[in-house]
Amino acid sequence: MGTDHLSRVAEQVVCPRLMLAVAWVPLCIHIAASGAEIKVLAGSAIQPVMEVLTPKFEQQTGHRVVFDWGAAGGMAERVQRGEKADLAVVTGPQMNSLLAAGKITPGTRLDLGKTGVGLFVRKGAPKPDIGSVESFRQTMLAAKSIGYNDPAAGAPVSIYLIGLFEKMGIADRMTPKTVVFKQRTERFGAVARGDVEIGFNQLSEIVAVPAVDLVGPLPPPIQNYTAFSIAALSSTEHPEAARALVEFLSAPDSVAAFRGRGFEAP
Repeated sequence: MGTDHLSRVAEQVVCPRLMLAVAWVPLCIHIAASGAEIKVLAGSAIQPVMEVLTPKFEQQTGHRVVFDWGAAGGMAERVQRGEKADLAVVTGPQMNSLLAAGKITPGTRLDLGKTGVGLFVRKGAPKPDIGSVESFRQTMLAAKSIGYNDPAAGAPVSIYLIGLFEKMGIADRMTPKTVVFKQRTERFGAVARGDVEIGFNQLSEIVAVPAVDLVGPLPPPIQNYTAFSIAALSSTEHPEAARALVEFLSAPDSVAAFRGRGFEAP
């Protein structure tokens, strides 16, 4: 077989494949570019459920979601100050304020659900009695230490507990043995290590942490629920992708995921 014949065969086989590969390049670039990266400023109460739902949303839409987690109050303040993001997850009253300030895209608000305050202890530790308001009070007085997130950062559970202890007349006895978790990593870590005896947080977060045991919710007469809402910000650079996430979270499967992870209907 001559050299010229081999060259012609190579052209017939290799060149079409090369042309096909080159043709795929702009197509792949287009596919990659079609998905937006959306930033969400979010209260950490929804983090466990969103860790389940976000991969499904990304797979369905091609968009990528980047969360900035923290106390809801701090997130609301950042939006009010004009920080650039695509969506925010804050409490209901905070969302009302953002709407009134023109920070929210009209028609994109979705109320996700509400979650209550819970107590937790180190894994395997004895669970104190909190079955009634009086037993809760006695447990608080007997505790060597308690801990909660930094109220200065806008943590709703901590802000509520400060007022609750004042109403119960035990604030002066609780303050000296209260540890304020300044770092998010400490909100469960300090209790898991045994450095703090009893911790407080949203029920939706406690049930997702294997290193601690949920004692239970606050007794019904003193329970406090925090409702959370999501909405697209008026400053979003990806309005269609932001709306897509809101629509995804309103679907029945997403609603069921919230109900199964510590959230009740709003």
